[in-house]
This record gives sequence, C-alpha cells and structure tokens, in this order.
Amino acid sequence: MTSKKLKVSAINNGTVIDHILPNKSYAVVKILQLERYSETVTIASNVVSEKTKKKDIVKIENRVLSAQEVSSIALISPEATVNIIKNYEVIEKGKISLPDRVDNIIPCTNPLCITNHEDVGTRFRVEKNKPLLLRCEYCERTMDEKDVERVLG
Repeated sequence: MTSKKLKVSAINNGTVIDHILPNKSYAVVKILQLERYSETVTIASNVVSEKTKKKDIVKIENRVLSAQEVSSIALISPEATVNIIKNYEVIEKGKISLPDRVDNIIPCTNPLCITNHEDVGTRFRVEKNKPLLLRCEYCERTMDEKDVERVLG
C-alpha cells in the first residue's frame, strides 16, 4: 500500500497562515484582499492534519501581515496560526487573537447603518469571542459568526 501526501512548496519569504478551519481559506483570502495581491498566494484546502483531522493553509509570498490583518483572521478561524518566513525558515510563529475592536474589515449588516450610506469606516466592538458576537458602534446592530460568514460570501 502506498501513502499519498499533499506537497505544497515552501516559500522563501512571506507569511504562512496555518490551522485555518476547513473550507475557510477563501474567506481568509477575501478578508485580506489577496485577490488584489500581485505575488504568489497558495491556498490548500482540506489538508489532512494530525491535530484537527483537516485544515486549510494560505501561503503569501513576499508579504508580512500587519497586526490588524492578523487579528482579522480570528473572525474566520480563531485557532489559526501565523508563521513569518525568511530564507525558507520560520523566524516567528504565533497564534492569532481577536482584538477588542474590529475596524474597516467587514460591512455592517444593517442596511440603514450610516456606514452603508456615508464615507464612514465600520467599527465593531467584540462583545464575545466564543461564540463570536460583534456590535456596530454606530447603529448597535449585533453580528454573530453566521453574519460574518454571510458578508464574506
């Protein structure tokens, strides 16, 4: 019996987002707006993992994510890890965490919210991490994990 392994090439420099919940990598790509990025982005979905059985991975060449970008990933996959790669070596590894506030990352689901009509960025207070509960600082509408998934498509 032969065993098959998924092989995803290493990157020289950049960021690897690992342990993303299965089938959530495309939401991570959307929230980080990687579809606009001109360097190579590698997406691996439903990769076999010893810890979690399945996971997704996103590799972004030649880019180090900002603290806000890293924390925004927690909206999608709070157990993900972020690895910074330099010369094919992991130079920094860390777990992500949701900040107290989430600004300009997702739209408000309230069609009457000022953020949907004026040139005003969104601001949400994180009221709960598990289960996720956000509150718009303008209209007070709450959003849960399903709402976040819905707006990210």
